[in-house]
Amino acid sequence: MKTTSLPGLPTLSRLKLFWALSRTPHGLLDMATPGLSAMLWLGLLPPAEVVGLGLITAFSGYTAVYALNDVVDYRVDRKKIQESGLRHSDHDLDAVYVRHPMAQGMLGYREGILWMAGWALLALIGSFLLNPACTLIFLTACLLETVYCLLLKVSYLRGLISGVVKNSGGIAAVYAVDPNPAPLFLAVLFLWLFLWEIGGQNIPNDWADLEEDRRLQARTIPVRFGRKGSATIIFSSLAVALALSLVMFWVSPAKLGLPYLAGALFSGFYFLVLPAHRLFRIKGVEEASALFNRASYYPLAMLLVTMVSRTI
Repeated sequence: MKTTSLPGLPTLSRLKLFWALSRTPHGLLDMATPGLSAMLWLGLLPPAEVVGLGLITAFSGYTAVYALNDVVDYRVDRKKIQESGLRHSDHDLDAVYVRHPMAQGMLGYREGILWMAGWALLALIGSFLLNPACTLIFLTACLLETVYCLLLKVSYLRGLISGVVKNSGGIAAVYAVDPNPAPLFLAVLFLWLFLWEIGGQNIPNDWADLEEDRRLQARTIPVRFGRKGSATIIFSSLAVALALSLVMFWVSPAKLGLPYLAGALFSGFYFLVLPAHRLFRIKGVEEASALFNRASYYPLAMLLVTMVSRTI
């Protein structure tokens, strides 16, 4: 595939383009989710060798899956950029470096595939060493991410798939530290992270592309339900996510202290409910981006809350 990437870019600049392809700033925040999930199940940090291997595997997995999204969506993203440019990306966490560098011609398509495949291979090796079940979860996440992208013009229900994909890191982390976790714990964890992804990530992110997606005849939740309906889904999802974070106090075997309840309540309101309520009132693109960005820090905040509640 021919590329119009700029010749003579410094190595560091080229590397940043690859990090942009994998949305690495966002991926680093996402890495808090496996740590949070493992902590909630174990109640303490896993052995050092598990932590080290887990960090490498989680980074590789998120790096590969985010790049996979851009690889599969390459032609759609390129068409969208040619017709509408990159609107509403100035304050987007996913555009800290640059958004869709392949679709903009800054990276070659083959370069993107090789980058994705290399990190995917590393994630496969790491996940197998942790627990072969983690490998199955990672492969399933890659398959579902591909399906998610291909359903862009087919069904708005594709948004539900994103909730499953985003769950993969947390669920895999639990199996990495214990091959037989309790089904009730897994169910609450899954639903909690699922609603956080749907309400705090997927719909707000699609909200910013609403007009472009309508022109492309894409099928997303904002296109299907409009701003009012989408705002209602967002607020409801995040309110229930907050409630489930409190339920985790009783479901988790980690013997969480009362500071967990206070921290979970504060984090849920600050990172999820308050920006969702503002979006519900104003229904603007900037408010949707603000919710997306703030909600991206929620797993990290909850990881810190869990760690503090275990040390007091």
